[in-house]
Amino acid sequence: MSDLSAFSLDGKRVLVTGANTGIGQGIAVSIAKAGGEVVAVGRSSMGETEAKIGALGGKIIAHRCDLGDHAAVKTLIRDVWEKIGPLDGLVNNAGIIRRADSVNLADADWDEVIDLNLKTSFLLCQAFGRQAMAEGRRGRIVNIASLLSFQGGIRVASYTASKHGLLGITRILANEWAGAGVNVNAIAPGYIESNNTEALRADGGRSTAILARIPANRWGDPDDIGGAAVFLLAEASSYVHGATIPVDGGWLAR
Repeated sequence: MSDLSAFSLDGKRVLVTGANTGIGQGIAVSIAKAGGEVVAVGRSSMGETEAKIGALGGKIIAHRCDLGDHAAVKTLIRDVWEKIGPLDGLVNNAGIIRRADSVNLADADWDEVIDLNLKTSFLLCQAFGRQAMAEGRRGRIVNIASLLSFQGGIRVASYTASKHGLLGITRILANEWAGAGVNVNAIAPGYIESNNTEALRADGGRSTAILARIPANRWGDPDDIGGAAVFLLAEASSYVHGATIPVDGGWLAR
């Protein structure tokens, strides 16, 4: 295997949740550029992502699923496996954020964030790992964590809890599944231009303060996360297990 082929996803099929926009779209496009086939999952239209990948001559299949419906989530991997074909990778990207002072955070906002960001991600990991190991297939899981997997943040208690939890899930599943040929790792994006950071970017004071701390002196682009995801899905990372890689322009190093 040449050095370059170790970073190729030719012949690989990867399911990406929340691939309709932002980081998920950046990851999906990067997978296609590396030669992989994308199964884009979510409840919103994947039209824009399909157009971007189609323009590259890449392969994408959109599959509708309400990722907040845990009954549907539990059968998603099996359904895709049977209808589309075996999966080589899973990227748990779909997530939401709710902002409020912790003293005012509503129960519903806590539950909704934890259910999607943490429980849905675990259920998909569980189903993917079960299917891959039952068939003796190697597999790759990439969870999209956050800088708030390491830090506390402000006014995002449920989001911070969910991303701390996702880091822990990444580690325990790596401990249990590495020997069976299933790599489980995560990426911790920094401040990326996406829907989740729209409120921060619109706040002149916060945006200026954030940029002042980022050594790269810019907000990240979804493609920045896509490159890291391709590495973790490719053979080049075959001995990487249980890692959470910050892609943050140097934020945590500051």
